[in-house]
Amino acid sequence: MSDNLTAVLIVLITVLGPVWLTFQFVGKRSAARQLNAQDAAILDQVSQNMARMESRIATLEQILDGEVPGWRNSYRKAG
Repeated sequence: MSDNLTAVLIVLITVLGPVWLTFQFVGKRSAARQLNAQDAAILDQVSQNMARMESRIATLEQILDGEVPGWRNSYRKAG
């Protein structure tokens, strides 16, 4: 009877142990991927700042197109 119990325990440890460890690792990893409220607020602020910056750059490009028509070509040649 003791040999059967030992065999069952060995099978449980070798089969269920790695499965349990895998689920523990995947669970913690997926929890780490989620943004907390502070990270989400920072990401939202960065997104808003990027949208404002894109708008400002477009406005500056329009101004330069009107005042210095060939500025894009001269910049490309210099770079």
